[in-house]
This record gives sequence, structure tokens and C-alpha cells, in this order.
Amino acid sequence: MIAIPCLRQVALVVSDGAATAATLRATFGWPDPFHDPGVGEFGLTNSVFAVGDTFLEVVSPMRPGTTAGRYLERRGADSGYMAIFQVADVVAARARVADAGMRVVWMIDLDDIAGTHLHPKDTPGAIVSLDSASPPGAWRWAGPDWTGAVPDHGPGGISGITVEVGDPAAAARQWGRALGLDASTDGAASVLSLDDARQTLRFVATSQGRGDGITEVWLRGDWPEAELAGVRFRSGRP
Repeated sequence: MIAIPCLRQVALVVSDGAATAATLRATFGWPDPFHDPGVGEFGLTNSVFAVGDTFLEVVSPMRPGTTAGRYLERRGADSGYMAIFQVADVVAARARVADAGMRVVWMIDLDDIAGTHLHPKDTPGAIVSLDSASPPGAWRWAGPDWTGAVPDHGPGGISGITVEVGDPAAAARQWGRALGLDASTDGAASVLSLDDARQTLRFVATSQGRGDGITEVWLRGDWPEAELAGVRFRSGRP
């Protein structure tokens, strides 16, 4: 059983997708990734790694003028890019963001999964997507093995992210509105807790002049600490 809502997938945007995917696999020993031809719609190539029953995606622009490419240019280097959340009721989630005045930039409804990308200006720090899957443990974005089914998979999973933004409190409130959660404070940071999923979203002030972005991915279990693709990978929970 998967706890919902949860952070189901985190995407990084990089200039060299193949090299980054190879480094991630060598560092963490993850299984071979799935390459989704569907992201070609957005002018991207990708690699999706299963990390327990959550997923780490690497996307790379394959043509000029993509949203991901512009984000990569603004950040000035590889970076965390997107956070995809699984929700129990996508219709209710869409109504909630509409009531909050948040814009939807892409939407899809399939038999086994529905997706809803929010405008990044409405969720500072990353593109946020609100998705639902059937059955709940399935996840089409990870490939045929996860489409309408839950295959055998390794242990662990993503336990949280750190997001650097200009105004952590305001960003946490906006993400909270999208997810139906209340933000709290932890020192200088603002925090959203997905307690049933044992996950934490931590919002902190930007550093090094790079602007907004996901800068840490936290993993459940005993993993090596590494800095890859502009993101620090850490074990534990933020």
C-alpha cells in the first residue's frame, strides 16, 4: 500500500542526460532506467529510475526553446526541476488549485493515470504536478512494468526535497495550497510534512545567486551522499 498524498517522482534537468543517467546508476546501483518517448512532446529525452516505489527522472532538452531548456539557462547549470505528487482525488485537487487561482499548463487523463502540471510561477522553486494512478501503487510514467501494475521493486524511496527560493514562507504556502497542506516553520526554513508518506518538503532561502530550484533530494535507506546534476543526494529525511 502506498501512502497518499506523496512525493512520487522528482525530475532533474541536465545538459547531458545520458552521462548524468550513467553517473546516477553507477553511484547508487539503481536498475536500468525507463526512457519515455512521450516526453518528446515537450522537446525532451529522459531516463526514469525506480527508487523503491518512487522515481528519479533525468530530463534533457533535445531542441531549442523548451521550457526545461529555458529553466536550465536561468539556473546556469544542471538542477532539480520538477516535483510530481500523487494525490487520491485528482478532480478535487484540480478544483482546489483553481479556487486558489493557480494556473494549469498541461493536463492529461488516461485510464490508469491522470496528470496536472501547474504553472511554475504559481509554485516557486519547481514545476509541481498533481497526479493520480490506478491502482494506487502503479505509475505509468515509469514505463510498461508500472502501467496499471505494481512490479517487484527495491527498497527505499524518496523521503523529501529541499527547495531554494527567494521567499521560503510564501513558496511553502503556495505548495501547501496545491497539496491541501499547512506549512510550518523550522528555524529559518518553511516545511510541509507528508506524514503518512514519511516525507518532508523543506523550503530555504536561495544561495550562491542561482535562483529558485530543488537543491537536495533525500533518500530513505543507506545511500552514499553525492552531489550530482546540481543536486545533493542525502540519506534520511529533511
